[in-house]
Amino acid sequence: MKHTIRGAALAVLAMLGAPVLAQMRPMTPAEQEAWTAARQQKAAQAMRQASAAEAAPASDRNDRWMPDLAKLTATGGVIQVEGAGGGGLTPWALITGYGSRDSYGANAHYTYLATQDYTLTSYGVAVGILDRLELSVAKQEFYGGAAPLNDLKITQDIVGIKLKLAGDAVYDQDRWLPQIAAGVMFKRNNGIGGLGPVTSVKQLGAASDAGIDYYLSATKLLLAQSLLLNGTVRLTKANQMGLLGFGGDRGDRYQAMGEFSAAYLIQRDLALGVEYRMKPRNLAADPEKDYYDAFLAWFPSKNLSLTLAYVALGDITVYNPKRQRGVYLSLQAGF
Repeated sequence: MKHTIRGAALAVLAMLGAPVLAQMRPMTPAEQEAWTAARQQKAAQAMRQASAAEAAPASDRNDRWMPDLAKLTATGGVIQVEGAGGGGLTPWALITGYGSRDSYGANAHYTYLATQDYTLTSYGVAVGILDRLELSVAKQEFYGGAAPLNDLKITQDIVGIKLKLAGDAVYDQDRWLPQIAAGVMFKRNNGIGGLGPVTSVKQLGAASDAGIDYYLSATKLLLAQSLLLNGTVRLTKANQMGLLGFGGDRGDRYQAMGEFSAAYLIQRDLALGVEYRMKPRNLAADPEKDYYDAFLAWFPSKNLSLTLAYVALGDITVYNPKRQRGVYLSLQAGF
């Protein structure tokens, strides 16, 4: 820009110095008129260039606030059932959205999970900032579909925070260090509906209707092999993710639960994977079992993803003593 302004100034000075140059070598009136017109045109062009250079930084400042969508397709994961970026059942160390370390991203999701006797829906939003910090809000709604719990309804609110601590899943291909992130989920159970006098999870034996999950995730992406591996350790008291409260008559202490994921990228926009999630067993009324699933995630664009899975949730309560298996479907939209 300095060179442009200097050129404009020199052109203007040359135009103003025309009479002096005319005294050094006599010009005809026609030559002098043509020379002056050429100098004026050059000076005007230089001033236009200088003005454009001055305007460019303002445009750059405006572009800086737009999301850059710079991350590779599928490297933001999907939104798991508690609202964090990851797989369907467990969070990963990846930060949601497609914003790079100089930008941001966000996603909204709706998840539907149906087994023989129950339905779970989850919806919410998650924001990724500078590819380092993730903030999420989600709501879960759990419904019964078979007697004696056919009128059952339980809702839960979840607020999540995740922070990337080390590594980069994409750029650290020449290192064994995975991307590592720590997260917290604040959960509050809103009570029980449809069970007559039973209105609180505490009446089922839970120690509390609110709790906090702490987790540490490590995610390794092997681009050459089209493979993603994830391991998460979660400290939790939650019964069925908190839908049946926290702690209970069998125990009210934090336990470390392992969660594992593997996904293979069949092609750039299609991933096939499996997950396994260990669960605590705090309630006599809830013979809780570990979760697992097999999923297929499709990413037609960076603004949309669709996940379809076969999921097994084990036993939910003693009132419906069946192994609960069914279909998981999740739609995610964002940038």
